[in-house]
Amino acid sequence: MDDRIRHPRAPWIITALAVAGAAALAVGVVLTPSGRSDSLEDVEASAVPSPTVSPTAAAVPTDSGPPADVTVYDTAALPQIDVWSVNAALPVDDDPFGALTGELARPVALAPIFAAPGGAPIGYLARDAAYGGAIVPVVVHDTHWVKVLLSGRQGRPPEGSAAQAVGWLRAADVEFSFATSYVDVQLTARTIDIVGEAGRERVASDFSWGKENTPTPVGRTFIMLTRVVPEFAYTQGHPLVYLGVQSPTLAGFDGGEVAVTAFHYYHERSGPNSFGCIYLDGPATDRLAQLPAGTPVLISP
Repeated sequence: MDDRIRHPRAPWIITALAVAGAAALAVGVVLTPSGRSDSLEDVEASAVPSPTVSPTAAAVPTDSGPPADVTVYDTAALPQIDVWSVNAALPVDDDPFGALTGELARPVALAPIFAAPGGAPIGYLARDAAYGGAIVPVVVHDTHWVKVLLSGRQGRPPEGSAAQAVGWLRAADVEFSFATSYVDVQLTARTIDIVGEAGRERVASDFSWGKENTPTPVGRTFIMLTRVVPEFAYTQGHPLVYLGVQSPTLAGFDGGEVAVTAFHYYHERSGPNSFGCIYLDGPATDRLAQLPAGTPVLISP
């Protein structure tokens, strides 16, 4: 097992990776906004099931971090933060190759999201969302607060930043589970591994990634949702594994309002020739589709 992911209070921790070269990432799939809701009723039965969660949080040091906020907020008056969101108040990840705690968080109900502990909420995270993003990796866990990765964008390119969004949740508003593995993507080496208790499983030894003007974003993100979209003929019936980060250069894709990065099947799958998505063969795509929502993904240059 990779010793970079051990931690005394979590089965997995992904440690900081060296940053080298310019960012390059994948995108180029379409979502349609119809059916946006706090329910999963319109998600195909093929979607990857959510991980089992524990009703109690992992132990953390006594009174670490900012003090508790016990205010009762009117979440109905707040905007939902999901893949469709463009919210200038959303922070972006300032440590894209930093550690993860190995924990996943999911709201008990509707959880207020904060740009920083002690401020006013900037939106809410639903327990369920039609296009996923409700089960999120924890990057900081204090006694009363957790910092998490989020879907959504601070802005639309080219004017706004579409870097990986983050936010703070009150620990009392969420339930915790542990990631059983993470996905390690190395663009230069052209390798993709699933890293878990049993060690490294090589999923791909070559693939396509983003072109120079539509790069694949690098850094830490997560599996937002997996679904089969039959009308996308280019996938040949294989699932799309959507990630919680969007294109750094595209405001939308193919006329859509989002530019979501994804792992998916494509017939041309070697070298930098995508709109940001990572193109794979069928077996690799199907294997990644078996991973649960919230699974961390690290993409390195």
